[in-house]
Amino acid sequence: MTISLLLFLIGLLIFIFNPKNVILLFIAIEIMLLSVTLIILHSALMFDDAFGLLFGIYVLILAGAESAIGLSILIAYYRLRGTITLNF
Repeated sequence: MTISLLLFLIGLLIFIFNPKNVILLFIAIEIMLLSVTLIILHSALMFDDAFGLLFGIYVLILAGAESAIGLSILIAYYRLRGTITLNF
C-alpha cells in the first residue's frame, strides 16, 4: 500500500509542478491510474475477491485506451500547431 501511495504522490506532484509539458501530464495521469489499480488488486487479493481482480483488469484496459487516444490527440495537435507546450 505504501508503494501505491508513493506512486500516486509522485504522479500528483508531477501534475501540479509541471503543467506546461503535455507528455509529462499524460505520464503523471498514467502513474496515478496505475497506483490506484495496484491498490485495487492488492485489496482484491487480500480479501480473495474475483470481482476486484476483474475490475483491476478493466481499469488497466481503460488506462491503455486512454493512453492511446490521448497520444493520438497529441500527435494531431502537434501536426496542427507545430508545438505541444501549453500556454496559459
